[in-house]
Amino acid sequence: MLVNARDMLVKAKNEGYAVGQFNINNLEWTKAVLLTAQECNSPVILGVSEGAGKYMTGYKTVAAMVKAMVEELNITVPVALHLDHGSYEGAKKCIEAGFTSVMFDGSHYGIEENVAKTKEIVELAHSLGISVEAEVGSIGGEEDGVTGKGEVADAQECAMIAALGIDFLAAGIGNIHGKYPANWQGLDFEALEKIKNATEGMPLVLHGGTGIPADMIKKSISLGVAKINVNTECQLSFAAATREYIEAGKDQQGKGYDPRKLLLPGFEAIKATVKEKMELFGSVNKA
Repeated sequence: MLVNARDMLVKAKNEGYAVGQFNINNLEWTKAVLLTAQECNSPVILGVSEGAGKYMTGYKTVAAMVKAMVEELNITVPVALHLDHGSYEGAKKCIEAGFTSVMFDGSHYGIEENVAKTKEIVELAHSLGISVEAEVGSIGGEEDGVTGKGEVADAQECAMIAALGIDFLAAGIGNIHGKYPANWQGLDFEALEKIKNATEGMPLVLHGGTGIPADMIKKSISLGVAKINVNTECQLSFAAATREYIEAGKDQQGKGYDPRKLLLPGFEAIKATVKEKMELFGSVNKA
């Protein structure tokens, strides 16, 4: 069932697990994530970047596809359709298109402008029952055109944004998008604990979930992280499985070139990755 993300993340925070946000890029991606969530009896968040939304011809197309797929596949676990790293205009467009949750990423603005714009998005979204994620600090690396330097968030600025009535908060703590480099220093748990205390128990979000060691994931959850974003890892597993299929010449056997067959190994690889993450995050059988 299609819902906003507020209740699922409050429940996760209170019960000590995290809900995975898995970014979608097409029908196969969406179907793989939804079926795995149903099989694992896990709540799930479908993340859509502005670039992916444009690739899928627009937010209305994405919303219609997800709504229809949830119905056709008889998905009964809680599913949120969420804009990832949205601009001010992007967030408004997704609210109009029928998304159930949006992220407004104002982290590249000064704190005063971030507060002002976040407040406007919260008022508009909440009037329609849509949940809101905001960001303070920035997530390092680049993902789908969104680039961040990786600044650690200031706890007091986090408190200012949290006070606007947002539903969950992304705060930079040394996490990055994409593959983590060999010289990565790890997550700043001291900063995370300060943010947790400053935001009075608000569900927190860990972006850049690909490649973070399991012990760090679990410690993050113990310090208030209730939503963990995964994108790159699904892309890597999809690419590897597809490459193996083609290099083995299976696309040349029979009708192996049929896109339904060509894309199947990647589809199964995404399912396996999503299941692995749901087990790590502790969301299995939490729907």
